[in-house]
Amino acid sequence: MSKILIRGAKVLGGEPQDVLIDGATIAEVGAGLSAEGAEVVEAAGKVLLPGLVDLHTHLREPGREDSETVLTGTRAAASGGFTAVFAMANTFPVADTAGVVEQVWRLGREHGYCDVQPIGAVTVGLEGRKLAELGAMYESAAGVTVFSDDGKCVDDAVIMRRALEYVKAFGGVVAQHAQEPRLTEGAQMNEGIVSAELGLGGWPAVAEESIIARDVLLAEHVGSRVHICHLSTAGSVEIVRWAKSRGIDVTAEVTPHHLLLTDELARTYNPVYKVNPPLRTERDVIALREALADGTIDIVATDHAPHPHEDKDCEWAAAAMGMVGLETALSVVQETMVDTGLLTWAGVAERMSVKPAEIGRAEGHGRPVSAGEPANLTLVDTAYRGSVDPAGFASRSRNTPYEGRELPGRVTHTWLRGKATLVDGKLT
Repeated sequence: MSKILIRGAKVLGGEPQDVLIDGATIAEVGAGLSAEGAEVVEAAGKVLLPGLVDLHTHLREPGREDSETVLTGTRAAASGGFTAVFAMANTFPVADTAGVVEQVWRLGREHGYCDVQPIGAVTVGLEGRKLAELGAMYESAAGVTVFSDDGKCVDDAVIMRRALEYVKAFGGVVAQHAQEPRLTEGAQMNEGIVSAELGLGGWPAVAEESIIARDVLLAEHVGSRVHICHLSTAGSVEIVRWAKSRGIDVTAEVTPHHLLLTDELARTYNPVYKVNPPLRTERDVIALREALADGTIDIVATDHAPHPHEDKDCEWAAAAMGMVGLETALSVVQETMVDTGLLTWAGVAERMSVKPAEIGRAEGHGRPVSAGEPANLTLVDTAYRGSVDPAGFASRSRNTPYEGRELPGRVTHTWLRGKATLVDGKLT
């Protein structure tokens, strides 16, 4: 393996340092480093972070390769600075058996742009009636520790309790898509002033908050871990904050789009803004940013949800829900959290690398940028500003809400165990 010398990078946004990579490992960090024969990357003014980790990605394979594949999704991940992603279970067939999760895991190893850790379904077929093979998926080659029916809520309290009890045996976690189905029948967007004016079916905040309240109490009762997917309301923030104050083992994520966009965008009737949970109000956005800053919300996760053109280029009511996010996530976080002074770059590393790796037990990821650690790294040109052009995405899908929008920051390099997957903004 070759040596790489990253010269003059601001490690976690701090003072400029040199970082020497030797093979798959960081060999040395300090000032004025040199190494004979090393490839030199001039990084003056750029920020070096541990490789990003996404706990919530939809790679669509097997079954919906028209939207995304493990190859195209991991290429998109590398473009966005990610070295590990967790692939959601709502594939066809559903990832509810050891065989399917191993298939996804092996595809990730084969393509090599980032590590792929499958998430197993909580229930058979995501149908909410019978627990899936949680133990078999954990014991499989994929070593699944995160389980979710994302896209559907585990709304049966008994099933949810049983799942929490089961994963406790091996230190796993249940990641809940918090959506009370009876309260969201026919929902098209956030329930509020805008939905009333547009005449679109509303998705009330209480549909999310009531499930979160139930599940943190179940986790406390069982003594198990629960993770809240794509938390989106101010009320949900308060419930998680209360649960943490009681010592309940709960973690939560927020998506980049819920940190930036609001339900006012539904006035355009452009289905690119249709997502689940829906874009909420400005008050919710402010609460989510503050909660991410103070640690009530633990991590940022993309909920990267690719769809083919025909599933979005239609009337609002018929359109699929979801947005792609891997290639724009860090830029949105820079705009909403760093440039506003709410987070330092060290705080970004904690919420987009260290903590998601810890929740998902992604070995070798989220580690310090120091000697002896795996060389999973991301280099960011934070001074860059440019308009988002989905035509240049590595993802197979183009359903981004940011087309034509100017965002700050650009990932220039990504290294996975010392191997460059992105160089000067181009995939290797």
